[in-house]
Amino acid sequence: MASITANSTLEDVAAIVSSALEYAGIVATLSGGAAVSIYSNNEYQSKDLDFVTAALVADLSPILTELGFVHTGVPRMSQYSHPLVDWFVEFPPTPISFGHLYVTHEQCATIRLPAGALRIVTPTQSVMDRLAAAITWKDTQSRQQAILVAANNEIEWGDLRVWFKNEGESDAEFERFRLAVRRVTES
Repeated sequence: MASITANSTLEDVAAIVSSALEYAGIVATLSGGAAVSIYSNNEYQSKDLDFVTAALVADLSPILTELGFVHTGVPRMSQYSHPLVDWFVEFPPTPISFGHLYVTHEQCATIRLPAGALRIVTPTQSVMDRLAAAITWKDTQSRQQAILVAANNEIEWGDLRVWFKNEGESDAEFERFRLAVRRVTES
């Protein structure tokens, strides 16, 4: 198994953590800003890696300690840092959701990277995740992140259209998003 060094990238750290957790029988899926970083070729750079899991801190800590991580917070919190890299690793609890849509870990993706296998939300799910934040908090940065992911990846546009409708968004809003993505890909 690969180890974390001062030269490790966000992708390396994510794959090493994901592989170590899977090896220990813990299912955790990378979501949030780190997924955006990976799917946008680092056009957006996250400061943390959010692995959604049902595992408890007591189950996570031995594995993360073996990788060189140190627990950073209150005993019930699940945030870890590593002395050689700048990213925090956090473990929000399941379920994985994007607005009103809930998915299982099995509905997500596993990608093979040089440092190991990474369980991660799909590009379409990543877009939904960022758009859910944009809609809920009127956050333009999250919308820009969604555009970056959609512009750099194959997206299931039919699924995304249904998701927009289920979130109470109009077809016109869906088309505005699609046009924004098209502008980025054409520039």
